[in-house]
Amino acid sequence: MRKFVITLLLSMLVGIAQADKLTLPKAKRAKWLAREGLVMAGSWEPLPFRVRRDGSPGFIPTDEQKAAYRREHSRQMIDRLKQLGVNFIMMHCYKGGGLEMEKQSMAEAADFARRCHEAGLHVGVYAYSGAFLWEPLFKEIPQAKNWVLLDENGKPKTYGRTDYRYYWNRNHQQALEFYKKIVRFAVDDIQTDLVHLDNYERGPGYDSGSIEQFRRYLAKTFTPSQIEQMGLAGADTAMPPKKGDANAFLRRAWQDFSCQWLADSYHEMGRYARSLRGDVLMECNPGGLRSRIHLPVDHARVLEGGEAIWNEGFIGGFENGRLHTGIPTYKLARRMGNMVFRYVQTPMQMAEAMAFNLDCLGCLCWFEYDKISNYPGRHGKPLDPDTAPFVRFYRTRRELFSDTEVVADVAVLRSFPSQMFGPAEFAAATSRCIDKLIAHRACFQIVCDQHLSDLNRYRTLVLAGCGAMSNEQIANVRRYVESGGRLCVTGPLATHNEWMFPREKPALDDLPANRVIRFESPGYLLDAVGRALDRQPSLRFRAKAKPQETVAKVVPGGPLYSDRNQEPSLGLCVELTRCDNRQLVHLVNYRNNDPVTELAVDARIPEGRKVKSVMLAGPNHKQDIELPYIQKDGYVKYVVPRVGIYEVAIVSME
Repeated sequence: MRKFVITLLLSMLVGIAQADKLTLPKAKRAKWLAREGLVMAGSWEPLPFRVRRDGSPGFIPTDEQKAAYRREHSRQMIDRLKQLGVNFIMMHCYKGGGLEMEKQSMAEAADFARRCHEAGLHVGVYAYSGAFLWEPLFKEIPQAKNWVLLDENGKPKTYGRTDYRYYWNRNHQQALEFYKKIVRFAVDDIQTDLVHLDNYERGPGYDSGSIEQFRRYLAKTFTPSQIEQMGLAGADTAMPPKKGDANAFLRRAWQDFSCQWLADSYHEMGRYARSLRGDVLMECNPGGLRSRIHLPVDHARVLEGGEAIWNEGFIGGFENGRLHTGIPTYKLARRMGNMVFRYVQTPMQMAEAMAFNLDCLGCLCWFEYDKISNYPGRHGKPLDPDTAPFVRFYRTRRELFSDTEVVADVAVLRSFPSQMFGPAEFAAATSRCIDKLIAHRACFQIVCDQHLSDLNRYRTLVLAGCGAMSNEQIANVRRYVESGGRLCVTGPLATHNEWMFPREKPALDDLPANRVIRFESPGYLLDAVGRALDRQPSLRFRAKAKPQETVAKVVPGGPLYSDRNQEPSLGLCVELTRCDNRQLVHLVNYRNNDPVTELAVDARIPEGRKVKSVMLAGPNHKQDIELPYIQKDGYVKYVVPRVGIYEVAIVSME
């Protein structure tokens, strides 16, 4: 009986833990997402807002604008978008002007969504922005004046220079109840497949609501002695620190609170939406990863609240000898079960999404009134016809992208306390190591503090600039090392606690020397990782085999990812995935006008598996190309004849 009770309690605890995980596992998401992938077209600005955006002092549209708006929502427009390969429409629902002003456009959104669904398209809706249109909203809801975020001078925080839009306190209780009405309308009336929440980039302010929330956070998080260290008589006297405030502990508490505040608001809306329909997808727009964690956006917390994020930046390409990619955002998002929404205007951007994104190609086009372009507003241009084969390839070759998992030898920790509270060189070390692994085609993932309890899937952990760590994080790293993992370390390690106060001695200095490889700077990272992997990475590359060389003569050994004398062209990036009996090597060349030729690939094969074939697929092939190969010393070896922009090598095993 006692054993039964214990088992029951354990199962209940597991159920509670699973219930707290807001990001839906793949098995609980709508089946169409993996089956079709997501190719987006967007038009999410309601007509009244466009009128003001485009220069009118008010929100009343002209007859001409109304007629063009109707054409935008016609079946003819739906058919045009479907012909482009679009299967998902991100559309308007509510912008922030109040229910009275937006009543008609919300009804039109529900009608348009119905027509999209009838045509076989899926829909997401712009449910709200982080800013509202205060002039009409205050007329409808006078108490909404209390929802406004204030700066340290007591002035409303405006949406840039757009002074008719004020940011609002996302955790104000009255505001939450109001915006839940919008989410209910989106889920129940529009029957949306996804809820989009915009502008997740502003934290709490100096308004009374933010101050009260900060005080509650302090009382819940810290002991009285810690609060005294912050220079406070008590949590109930605290004020948000201003520029120049000297107390570092109070400033760090505010930074942590700000990041949690932002994530909590997203999670609260996600929980409410899921109470209405369990499989609705949640998405917000915090932007992509930067070179360091940037207040108030901690992606590690935000991404736990949904299935997708927006990254609207124009990233991608090889310029002035430097590689610019969106890969870090893709990698962290995929590690956390999230898609990344981006504008994909070129074949290279689509190639990057196919290789690194999860079940999403991106936003192919913007449609407004009766025009289709590759980007919103006046910056939009006609679609690049060279992208059509990439869209078609992504939609028709779903077996190469759906239900696959990333294979990673290496994990790189993006430590919140180190990056937020530590000196700039901590974050710089992490960022440079990530860039180095991308440029040299390593099989790796980016992990955050909460992932340290799940490291056994990786063969080595890179700790670069991770000077601030909590006792729990230190214990997780110890367990990983004790279970056979290796560390690659540069810079101070666990010299400070999670609030950036120094420890008496570094907490991990006593780890066995043969499990820790220290390297002086990111420039020595590849050699350190190579040693940690015993020179047996999951992938190795060489550009151009010598004329007298055959595939059979490409042997292991030497540096980690390539032969120093035959380095593959900088600008070639890779992702390794697997699914059932297939291994997929996605190759993306960011130097569009400089193809890589005769690329020799050594891919590690799971023990006991036998290779049946190696095929090469790509958007510009009429059919897949069979590649000669050999299987030797635990690797399958083959040569990719040419990588223009994107190729995927498919290794089938028995």
